[in-house]
Amino acid sequence: MRVARRHADEVETDVALVRRFLREQFPQWAKLPLRPVPESGTVNALYRLGDDLVVRVPRNRPPSLWSDLDQELTWLPRLAPLLPVVLPVPVARGRPSGCYPREWGIFEWLPGRNPTPGQVPGSFIDDLTSFVRALHAVELEGGPPSVRQSLARMDEFTRENLFALEGEIDTRLAGVLWDEALALPEWPHPPVWIHGDLMAGNLLAERGRLTAVIDWGGSGIGDPAVDLIVAWNVLPPSGRRRFRASLDYDDDTWGRARGWALATGLGAVPYYRETFPEFAAAGRRTVLEILEAVS
Repeated sequence: MRVARRHADEVETDVALVRRFLREQFPQWAKLPLRPVPESGTVNALYRLGDDLVVRVPRNRPPSLWSDLDQELTWLPRLAPLLPVVLPVPVARGRPSGCYPREWGIFEWLPGRNPTPGQVPGSFIDDLTSFVRALHAVELEGGPPSVRQSLARMDEFTRENLFALEGEIDTRLAGVLWDEALALPEWPHPPVWIHGDLMAGNLLAERGRLTAVIDWGGSGIGDPAVDLIVAWNVLPPSGRRRFRASLDYDDDTWGRARGWALATGLGAVPYYRETFPEFAAAGRRTVLEILEAVS
């Protein structure tokens, strides 16, 4: 049994491979039940290990010397006590093995379900607001730059996706909004701690409350606007207004946030159309939320 592939250059994994990893490196867990998690995202393939653990196996070949696992093992234990939600708890670090070229990790399994975009209650929105406010106020020296820095770095990528989506969405209006975002001044204050990828798949909820935030590989120091993309990719219009009114950011910051949401939404549609149609649909929803709000 294996999880579905998301990328052309993905290193395929399955239960047999992960079981071999465990026998070789962590025999104390090798006999626990192991099964793929169908909801695995775009960065890691997930395998539930027993009742309390999850094996996270990076999907792509090493992009750099600094890995998402490095990031999380270093910073999650320091961030966790400072935030009002649960963060992933690293348990063990696995080494490359055989044909698999990357390190992998074992984490505690966190209960909860991903929220349905556009269908979250006020309690969830208030929890999300408290989390974002707390994260952006964290004071931990030495944090690495987030992988998401300047919007300008997204320009070529975004224009390629606008071209790919001509005839499917209003690319003229989307292009105007993208130009407006690029023209805004950058964050004029010291950078803050950000998650870098707040979307439904990285949020866990129970009984209408935000309980955990996962996948911190893109976190670090950056522009708080990056985390405000959640206003479009998860919240309904009324929730977006509530979220914005509760956070003390100026119009330029919200304008950059809309630009980030637009760029990431556009990017998801053509890339994941075949390999992860649910993710592509979520990207399309984000773009349409942005376009409808200004139409």
